[in-house]
Amino acid sequence: MNLFSMAMLGYYSQCMVVSNTSPTVRRKFMARFKGKDTKPEIIVRKLLHNSGVRFRLHRRDLPGTPDIVLPKRRIAIFINGCFWHHHEGCHIGKIPSSRSEFWKEKFRKNKERDEASLKYLEALGWHAVTIWECEARGPDISGLLRALGLITA
Repeated sequence: MNLFSMAMLGYYSQCMVVSNTSPTVRRKFMARFKGKDTKPEIIVRKLLHNSGVRFRLHRRDLPGTPDIVLPKRRIAIFINGCFWHHHEGCHIGKIPSSRSEFWKEKFRKNKERDEASLKYLEALGWHAVTIWECEARGPDISGLLRALGLITA
């Protein structure tokens, strides 16, 4: 089965196929996961843009390279994937059963890096907001953005 076929199987099937393949195939497969322009990020960007909010993307000069930056309001928005940033309490953010020690350590380091970036941004006078993948894909993302003061009614 080639890499394209695996990608077309759906999320659950992908996980099953990847766990039963060679390390080389698994590495190629995992490399296809994007860090920028993800669906949750695009959902949030469209809502902000449709509300008249203008922003910059992926400012590398800021700690943690926020996904969306509102420079005039000094707000940095991170849209975190529930799996990669281990969103506790979310069904997507569960620890894989194979090599669980490796994943626990990886998630711990990711969380430490996230916390350090948020603290550094705050020290620079920025307000940091984290939106989780499950929230961005949820039915009330516009309500969340309103509650955070990012958009108006």
